[in-house]
Amino acid sequence: MSLIHPTAIIHPDAQVEPGVTIGPYAVIDGGVRLGPGCWIGPHVHLTGRTTIGSDNRFHAGCVIGEAPQDLKYKGDPTRLVIGDGNVFREHVTVHRSNTASEDTTVGSNNFFMAHSHAGHNAKIGNQTIIANGALLGGHVEVGDRAFISGNCLVHQFVRIGTLALMQGGSAVSQDLPPYTVARGDNTICGLNIVGLRRAGFTSEQRLELKRLYHALFRRRGSLDAALEAADAEFRSEWSRVLIDFVAAAKRGICANRRTSENAEEE
Repeated sequence: MSLIHPTAIIHPDAQVEPGVTIGPYAVIDGGVRLGPGCWIGPHVHLTGRTTIGSDNRFHAGCVIGEAPQDLKYKGDPTRLVIGDGNVFREHVTVHRSNTASEDTTVGSNNFFMAHSHAGHNAKIGNQTIIANGALLGGHVEVGDRAFISGNCLVHQFVRIGTLALMQGGSAVSQDLPPYTVARGDNTICGLNIVGLRRAGFTSEQRLELKRLYHALFRRRGSLDAALEAADAEFRSEWSRVLIDFVAAAKRGICANRRTSENAEEE
């Protein structure tokens, strides 16, 4: 049974599955497809051609599926697709894509904290945490289990690798490699050891990644040469994730922070 507050406004063309709770003054527009078990808090606005899976929670003031903030956008019927089990806290905004040929996508079991934003054509993986005030520009890609701390800035078209972590207030306009920790502007300071442990990486696997980190980011010479050498030496599945990510970079890669402080040693 659905519980719908009498002040909620639901367009007759909206598709709302059973078991949904919709709070006071929420607005659900005609292009929205809302899966079972979702909880919609007060003053939430779900709009656009937005497809939402099951058991998602939208807290007060969220605006989900609004038009992209892109001057090139001309009103095309673009889309936002959201998976299952996500939490969107107060005043989160997620925008639909700017062209009909590509969707904005959010996977499953992600946690968007208050006032965070995901721009048009973003691709968010699974089990990520986007903390308060973090801003993801258009076309940003975020890998599974990444952690983006409070007030971080991610430039448009940047990729955030799986299990990467951005320290609070960090800003990146270059790709952040998997498993690494971003500190400051476009710099990394070691491996996300805590995240790797929580993800089940063994001590041997973490040691291999540490060796690979040194080979790629603390090397002498060019990154291309370091990649070629690492490609021949490191063959495990988890090492290939890092090597292939760096090899595919188009915006450049965040550089190792050359100070005595090394998060990987901590």
